[in-house]
Amino acid sequence: MRPPRPLPFVLLLMACGSAPPTAAPPADLDVPAAFTTAVAADATAALRDDWWTAFGDDDLSAIVARGLEHNHDLRAALARFEAAMAARGIAAGAAWPEVDGSLDAQRARRLFLGFPFGGGGVPSSTTTTFGLSLAVRWELDVWGRVRAGESAAIADVEAAAADVAAAQQSLAAQLCRTWFATIEATDQLALANATAATWRGTAEDVRDRYRRGVRPAFDVHVAATNLANAEAAVTARVEQLQRVRRQLEVLTGAYPRGEQTAPSRLPTALPPIPAALPGELLQRRPDLVAAERRLAAAGCRVDAARAALWPRLALTASGGTASEELDDLVDEDFHVWSIGANLLAPLFRGGALRADVARNEARLGEAVATYGSAMLRAFAEVEDVLATEQQLVARATHVAAAATHAQAAADLARERYQAGLADFLAVADSQRQAFLAGSARIALDRQRLENRVDLFLALGGGYRRAPAGGEP
Repeated sequence: MRPPRPLPFVLLLMACGSAPPTAAPPADLDVPAAFTTAVAADATAALRDDWWTAFGDDDLSAIVARGLEHNHDLRAALARFEAAMAARGIAAGAAWPEVDGSLDAQRARRLFLGFPFGGGGVPSSTTTTFGLSLAVRWELDVWGRVRAGESAAIADVEAAAADVAAAQQSLAAQLCRTWFATIEATDQLALANATAATWRGTAEDVRDRYRRGVRPAFDVHVAATNLANAEAAVTARVEQLQRVRRQLEVLTGAYPRGEQTAPSRLPTALPPIPAALPGELLQRRPDLVAAERRLAAAGCRVDAARAALWPRLALTASGGTASEELDDLVDEDFHVWSIGANLLAPLFRGGALRADVARNEARLGEAVATYGSAMLRAFAEVEDVLATEQQLVARATHVAAAATHAQAAADLARERYQAGLADFLAVADSQRQAFLAGSARIALDRQRLENRVDLFLALGGGYRRAPAGGEP
């Protein structure tokens, strides 16, 4: 007789895991409505995704594009994101039935010892069996343990995606800073060469006057000392330029040969400061988004640990064929099947399950504190950059005036010395002051550019968070 077919089961429709909602900031953190440091911001200025293009330097844009494509640290961040995606797939798979198939073949020989059979030798029997089966097992996620695990994995994916965005923004900022440092080193080298050339001419002039008996030997030694210091400064600037060139090449994934060239002048126009509010950082800065998503994932893992305290209900089914002939595996007369359900309740685990709940609750508290700390650091970075902007604007006026007056004083001192109206110490001091003022002016120009880069980075660049609950 043909075995009865199994009755259809009404399966529960299980909702798949989804990303947990946005976690609220720590309750004890008072976020003001506006930043306390006020600067002249442009309300119409938008913080673009490619904010580095706002500097108007095509070479810089090409450097950043090359770094974003070839940097190895960024590739590592992308690999971590792919690993998080795979882990999400593993967690999602637990919500689906487990289906296993098997094909068995077995040949066995059995001895019949002690049976009063006639004839010589030991009586035996040899059999061959074949089996084809399909087994299904499905855990009904009654308490939401599997769904909570998948939601935590989705939050991990979103955190990893935010980490990639943070790595991209950080890399772009490093490339901009190193690019500006390369240009500054080029400017500083040009200034050092010009200063050495000036001292070379001055030393020759002093030696000529000494040979004619017009100036004492003291002036010759002072001029020679300053020339040697100027030439030493040239070698130091060459070493600095080679070092930042190699740093730039490493950031772009190239071998550090020190051959990367850069323009000889820093950009003079600074991009406008975009208007921003502290609350916007929670959605804009990828590092804050990553910390918030890890906080949400920690909350889901607490739910999963608590759900593990309850019994697990699973449905099982298997079916197939078994026969001594291989051809009979597809014959319905040899079908076998079974249907069942099991309830597994954790009765005694030595306190391990409740300890797991406590561990995940502690990790949730750690994630809350980490999120609050990250928020404070983010607010502090913006406030620091805005305050630095105020100081740099004031310093720029003074440094520019100092450089102008120092150069005028050096020219006047040289003219007075040649006319016999001033001693050589005034010439040496004025030329040294002119070099220092010119070097400080170049360094300040680079600092203002870097501070604008730091501001764009502190505000989160052009990052925008994906809609809540969407596919990461």
